[in-house]
Amino acid sequence: MADIWLATDARGKTHALRRLHDHLRFDFTAKRRFVHGCEVLEKVQDHDCIIGYEEHGKIEGQWYLLMEYVEAANLKELYARHDPVLLDNVAQILIDMAVGLEHIHESGFMHLDFKPENVLVTRNGSVRLVDFDLAQEIQEKPIKIKKNPGTPAYMAPEQLSGQAIDQRVDVFAFGVSAYELLTNQKPFPGESSAEILSRQMDRSGFVTPRQANPDLPPSLERIVLKCLECNPDRRYPFLSVLVHDLKAALYV
Repeated sequence: MADIWLATDARGKTHALRRLHDHLRFDFTAKRRFVHGCEVLEKVQDHDCIIGYEEHGKIEGQWYLLMEYVEAANLKELYARHDPVLLDNVAQILIDMAVGLEHIHESGFMHLDFKPENVLVTRNGSVRLVDFDLAQEIQEKPIKIKKNPGTPAYMAPEQLSGQAIDQRVDVFAFGVSAYELLTNQKPFPGESSAEILSRQMDRSGFVTPRQANPDLPPSLERIVLKCLECNPDRRYPFLSVLVHDLKAALYV
């Protein structure tokens, strides 16, 4: 939906400039999502684990978002190439991902597109969460979303099946991302939303984290499995509890 440019201001400071694609200039859905993501980031960005917001607006009719620039790669790129930064910092990365999500929820929003591609990791292992185009305000009761954009592999069962959702879908997405980081494979692989949902509901072929990676501590496996519960009532109700358990399991 957008390009990311490296921009330098008059003082020589570098920034990340996200610009909506030219061909989407008159696509009102894309434009609305882009601007919405800018507005949400402006509200949640005041945190070490969230990419910094600077400004957004239009230049010559093109929407842009100016952000903090960090030397980083996304989590998917890093584990695809078995980057040593993951091995050295995996515990802190897991905790910071959860802490970033906790801040988003405490700011009144659910991310709804949490996945490795939206987690930036710097060379020293610092985390920045990005891309808030699909984020929604947290309501008192679960809400139904008419359109269901996002990435099916990271969606919770209630989201894939079109039921009402709340912030616990982010807990499920965290569980999928953590599983993938720790095992280098997806917990519920599939080529379509229907196939992924079927695997989520029928766990007969499910490979537990420790079956895929026997080096994992049992306490960490329990945390990931709790995040991946089909029934949202059996997942972590709040990210603060998840963060607490992660720190205890990882001795951080």
